[in-house]
Amino acid sequence: MNAGQAIRILCVDDHPLMREGIAAVIRNEPDMTIAAEASNGREAILMFGEHQPDVTLMDLRLPDLSGIDALIAIRTEFPDARVIMLTTFEGDVEIQRALEAGAQGYMLKSMPRRQLLDMIRKVHAGKKHVPPEVAAFLAEHLGEETLSRREIEVLTKMAGGNRNSDIAELLFISEETVKGHIKHIMQKLGASDRTQAVAIGVRRGIIHL
Repeated sequence: MNAGQAIRILCVDDHPLMREGIAAVIRNEPDMTIAAEASNGREAILMFGEHQPDVTLMDLRLPDLSGIDALIAIRTEFPDARVIMLTTFEGDVEIQRALEAGAQGYMLKSMPRRQLLDMIRKVHAGKKHVPPEVAAFLAEHLGEETLSRREIEVLTKMAGGNRNSDIAELLFISEETVKGHIKHIMQKLGASDRTQAVAIGVRRGIIHL
């Protein structure tokens, strides 16, 4: 297959080793080529506009913008952009957000490279692809009540080790209101105490430490 027909890929990751590893895997495939690389979200948006690749591999956690914000920016200008999110995290909330923002695929970095190559080909062919393990993780929390924006703010402040009085001061609300929010957070996350609520929040990608 000549380079003109090969699937042109933009690889976005802030770890040079990760980018080099993915590039090496892709260069071994006769039907794929690396069109460009980027190490942060802003660079990804610029590189996409310049090279207009067939498929973009986007790391979820980037040093400036989140991968989801970069994805939204790219798809606002190029609605047909095909983007696969790559992450080391299994947070169902982030998976959901990425798919809602228009990601065509979602891949954990721990998955075998063969799976990544299959996903690139499927997404290039216009299909959406979420691996079974990821789909199972999503299904586990389907239909659960999501935290409100304010509850996420309170949970973030809890994760920072703030007491109720501190949270009330930081968010300009009463301590009673904070207690109400914490009660709802515990119920929605099925947590028995503050520490567990924070741990669940981090694991599911609702908050980041």
